[in-house]
Amino acid sequence: MADERITGQCDCGAPAGPLGVCADYYHAILAEEQADPRMYRWHAPVVCAYLLQHPAQAHEKHLDNQFRLLQLYLDRGLDALLRVAAHQVARNNHRARTGYDLTPLAAYAALPAGGPPRRFRAAFSGLPFGGSFVSGGYEAYGNGVEAIAGATVEAWRAVPA
Repeated sequence: MADERITGQCDCGAPAGPLGVCADYYHAILAEEQADPRMYRWHAPVVCAYLLQHPAQAHEKHLDNQFRLLQLYLDRGLDALLRVAAHQVARNNHRARTGYDLTPLAAYAALPAGGPPRRFRAAFSGLPFGGSFVSGGYEAYGNGVEAIAGATVEAWRAVPA
């Protein structure tokens, strides 16, 4: 990450924004989410998109499911994603011991093997920030997250096999 700050370009290909590179935005979003339950609704797509745009910071074994979750989000919306996430949390509860249910994600394409993409048409360093990520309203913030999610899925789908 030190090299990113020097070059002013993120490892996902995005230029740095006013807060810095994408990692700076990501950490600021995570911190702000903790104090704002309405903003936290977008936590899952934020994490999935960030890790798919910066896979060197992810656990490779989870990237396929994160890619499928983003597709579900783009296809069926935030409420559907939140229902699937709540279902997964309940199944992963130490008392339930049933593990993850991947059935809701089976209809979505697997993560292409030829990645990661070099660039994305929307990245975290491009999110507007006016003292808060939701200063323009929750709908605008959600639209920004959805644009990043869409750009992430689009770029991965375009990766040559």
